[in-house]
Amino acid sequence: MNRTNAVQTLMQHIPKDALVISVNGYISREVFSSFDRIGNFYMLGSMGMGLPIALGLAYVIKKRKIVVLDGDGNLLMNMGSLSTVARLHPRNLVHIVLDNEVYESTGGQPSSSRYIKLEKVAKVCGYEFVARAETVAELEKYSKRIFLVGGPVFLLVKIREAASPSGRISIKPKEIVRRFKKNATGVIE
Repeated sequence: MNRTNAVQTLMQHIPKDALVISVNGYISREVFSSFDRIGNFYMLGSMGMGLPIALGLAYVIKKRKIVVLDGDGNLLMNMGSLSTVARLHPRNLVHIVLDNEVYESTGGQPSSSRYIKLEKVAKVCGYEFVARAETVAELEKYSKRIFLVGGPVFLLVKIREAASPSGRISIKPKEIVRRFKKNATGVIE
């Protein structure tokens, strides 16, 4: 399956009131081009910071699912954040890693995820539910389940490099923050 198939399958199952953090690169572009909504926060830069942001939200907004659409390169950039999951153990965190084994948006350099089983690292770090999807059928099955179980949840989704990248995010960073903050807290500046 490619990134487009994975994102479309996942976004159709994410609860409407969930807050979604999508990491920089093609993942955020894919989510924006097909499933833009005010409950989405698009990372523009800050590689490796999707999970820490999601952890902070999960810690303070306990009544909503907090979903992070991560990439293998982003997670590898900040693997220390997995130990914070173990410490905080947020029941409402759903961590989904799209793993294509490359840093796709910077030229396709290989990542080390082909040698490291990220789902096994997540299990050791205390995620309650850990799974791996390699086909659309498996992803469909897990997409229905991961929002029903208590977390933290970790789903590794093996994907291929996409044939064509999605267009750029046309919303300015300040607007992304403003509308996300309004959705998350009901406060607007």
